[in-house]
Amino acid sequence: MIKRYHVIAIAALVIAAGVVGFTAYRYLTPATTASLGEALVGGPFTLTDQNGKQVKNSDFAGHYMLVYFGYTFCPDVCPAELQVMSAALDAMGSAAKNVVPIFVTIDPERDTPVVLKQYMSNFNPRFVALTGTPKQIAAVAKEYRVYYAKAKGWQQAGDNYLMDHSSIIYLMGPNGKFVKHFTYTTDVVKFVKGLKAAMSG
Repeated sequence: MIKRYHVIAIAALVIAAGVVGFTAYRYLTPATTASLGEALVGGPFTLTDQNGKQVKNSDFAGHYMLVYFGYTFCPDVCPAELQVMSAALDAMGSAAKNVVPIFVTIDPERDTPVVLKQYMSNFNPRFVALTGTPKQIAAVAKEYRVYYAKAKGWQQAGDNYLMDHSSIIYLMGPNGKFVKHFTYTTDVVKFVKGLKAAMSG
């Protein structure tokens, strides 16, 4: 009888360990935390900024990059995130001098340099807005693990369409490596706190 209880206890421990292991694997991925190794986020790119100038990722070497993917026709999420980024950088003052905020469009068909320049005038003047060919945008979005697609039902609506896309702000280090990310629900206070902590660490 004792041996039977021992077997049952051991089996329960094995099952519990399996559940914990699965949970850790499911949620504590490299893209969510850097403690498990280098996150597979980011990579080289060559795009065009709002002034029509060619820009490469290497141009930002030695600086932190706050990278957000969105589009100028976005009705709410994108402008809200760009406002949070702008307000956070303003709140940090000189402490943010080594941070470059970058907006990458996922709608290159409409977001030309001219459109981007006009749109970005609503936000922090330090923003670098980037566009490119559909192929270039697809490549950099893949590097950053960003999902985007035309919203269902809009494929045949000409230029009047919405885009579905993930909404994450990536903080990349001076060496171009992923540091951390900020979700859509992060407010300005938490954003500043998290940014300062990441930069001081």
